[in-house]
Amino acid sequence: MASKQAKSMRGETLSAFTLLAPFAIVFLLFFFLPVLQTFYMSLTDSSLTRTNGFIGLANYVTLAQDPSFWSAVGNTFYFALLTVVPLTALGLVMALLVDHFTRASPLLQGAFFLPYVLPISVMTLIADWMLQPSSGVINHIFDTQRAWLADVTWALPVVAFATVWWTVGFNMLLFLAGLRNIPADLYEAAALDGARGFTLFRTITWPAMRPVVGLALVLQLIASMKVFGQTYILTVGGPFNTTRMTLHYMYETAFIQSDAGYAAAIAMAFVAIVVTLSLGQAAFSRWLSREGA
Repeated sequence: MASKQAKSMRGETLSAFTLLAPFAIVFLLFFFLPVLQTFYMSLTDSSLTRTNGFIGLANYVTLAQDPSFWSAVGNTFYFALLTVVPLTALGLVMALLVDHFTRASPLLQGAFFLPYVLPISVMTLIADWMLQPSSGVINHIFDTQRAWLADVTWALPVVAFATVWWTVGFNMLLFLAGLRNIPADLYEAAALDGARGFTLFRTITWPAMRPVVGLALVLQLIASMKVFGQTYILTVGGPFNTTRMTLHYMYETAFIQSDAGYAAAIAMAFVAIVVTLSLGQAAFSRWLSREGA
């Protein structure tokens, strides 16, 4: 009997390793090894065309004293502040609307999700047209001729607004899946007890959706911290570098200044910042879930 059990366990272990092997190989070749190579490059004085000598932590020392890097990090945090919470809140509201209006559900779901399928080039083209100083829809609505994308104060907020419009559909689908996993008999039992409207949301929907909200916040934080395309296409980092994100600064360092070693140090430092923030936010979300349980 023991021999059969051992043989069965070996067979299950072999099957598990066989199923995991393709992912493990891809992860090793296309993620883990490049990360190690990037870290090693950050310890050298390398350019795009050659790898120079080992210089230890010199790039990181320079990075810690680089005002351009911290300015880009600050812009990135500001962008995340402008997008993470609105994307999560609007996604939840849209999902509630789709789930409530069952007859119009396919129409609403398509309308909310449609912008998400647009390529970034199309999205930025639409946003640029809407924000034109003389002929843009936004200036027509507010009866002004403001150059939004050239305004030091408004450039980043309007890029953030365009990003929210573009990507909120993903959160809507995420929350809609969570809403449809809530058992209907919970609502029926609460309705028999006289619960209506916001009481149903507060006592059933919100507690059930809290883990999904935590997941959405973490995903949106990571996505917002990785922003590059929107600001690069719409503003090229301007005006006066007020929309230059961390990845944009890394791109300029690597491909314009041809300083691959320093760009690798920027990448590693930024990864550490994003991972730390994501872990902190995930821990905070778990704490909220436990407090609300």
